Amino acid sequence: MPRTEKLERVAELKRRIEGSAALLLAEYRGLTVSDITELRRTLREADAGLTVVKNTLMQRAAAEAGLELTELLSGPSAVAFVDGDAVSAAKKIKAATKQFPTLVLKGGYMEGQVLSADDANRLADLESRDVMLSKIAGLLKGEVARAAATFVAAQSRFLSLLEAYEATLPAEPAPEADAPEAEQPANGSTNEDGKE
Repeated sequence: MPRTEKLERVAELKRRIEGSAALLLAEYRGLTVSDITELRRTLREADAGLTVVKNTLMQRAAAEAGLELTELLSGPSAVAFVDGDAVSAAKKIKAATKQFPTLVLKGGYMEGQVLSADDANRLADLESRDVMLSKIAGLLKGEVARAAATFVAAQSRFLSLLEAYEATLPAEPAPEADAPEAEQPANGSTNEDGKE
């Protein structure tokens, strides 16, 4: 490959690395062109694109992007550039390893960390993002219902305590309706001077 083509290819790989949410690297030894085409089609469903790369060009592009992937780039390498959910893409590759036994998930890169083969396989064993979000929503809904029930119960107990306290208070005397009025002199009223 001429030098300018290599530089363009490295720049393109760097751009894809920087634009991806995650990278998954696989060894595709023994796969036919039709097998790789089928794997690419499967990964597109997970919002990921599979590219067969030369290790030296990928190492250079990764280094320019600030990544160290040298340990993962041995043997024939294919890189899944994941734009969507990395778990879904890892699941697709892991499922493909059952269909194509020579396909091996070598590792990856996600959220600033290089993933070993074991890490990438554990990623594939996680539940998808949508399933995890729905479980979290269900847990939150249950917690909100539990909190509301606790508040209602506390309010009910408080009202019961007030009623019990009120029952222990002595009864207040009823106000008398016919209170005696202040006595006035019988023979007339007097003014301040004592005159009638």
